[in-house]
Amino acid sequence: MQEIKKGKNNLYLGEESNPLASISFALADDDKIIIEHTVVSDSLKGQGIGGQLVSKVAEYARGENKKVIPHCSYAKKVMTQNNEYADILAK
Repeated sequence: MQEIKKGKNNLYLGEESNPLASISFALADDDKIIIEHTVVSDSLKGQGIGGQLVSKVAEYARGENKKVIPHCSYAKKVMTQNNEYADILAK
């Protein structure tokens, strides 16, 4: 498994300029992260990579004491259907 790396406003697998998978986010106010988009290449689909990216954003949010607004439909589905993320979901 490749390492998930942190860019400026994203987490990714592979090279930042041409990632195999990525999740992009933006900072809102001082206390929120908006997950904008999640992409996983066809070669990695079905391996749980998207879920790992969401988990890493959650880990980052907790470390920075921020709440998450999942605008991305995939991240929203993962985070709202899993109680593990209830503590960081913005109301």
